[in-house]
Amino acid sequence: MKLLKVYFETSVFNFAFADDSPVEKDITLKLFNKIKDYEVYISEIVIREISRAPEFKKKQLFNLINKYEFKELEFDRESEELAKWYIKEGVIPEKYEEDAFHIAIASVNNLDVLISWNFSHIVKLKTKMRVAGINRMLGYKEIEIVSPWEVVKK
Repeated sequence: MKLLKVYFETSVFNFAFADDSPVEKDITLKLFNKIKDYEVYISEIVIREISRAPEFKKKQLFNLINKYEFKELEFDRESEELAKWYIKEGVIPEKYEEDAFHIAIASVNNLDVLISWNFSHIVKLKTKMRVAGINRMLGYKEIEIVSPWEVVKK
């Protein structure tokens, strides 16, 4: 059986340690318990975002990534160009371009699912519909954009 190729956006790692958000933390930890069911990916954008965290948190986040052996995807020219389309078309505000980068990397690398807790710009109906349309128009596969809750509760 072929495993789903799943991209974990940075917020998922953050919520694994979010003591101030116990429900999201619990769901995130349940997601990590199911990780063997998937082929899991991150990108150099995730690494960049985590690298900006305070030292103690950064260490926790990198330990989590190493524990589950995420494959790291490159942020290449093709991903950058696709992200620019998302921004130009109003899917993601330019101020939050790294959110567009995550979606583009998952799309360019032909992944099946992007998981995120970012309901502001990533996991929302407008984003899902517009990303699907742009991806179809430009010849990329449609990707599922979901929250950890949707994965754990199925």
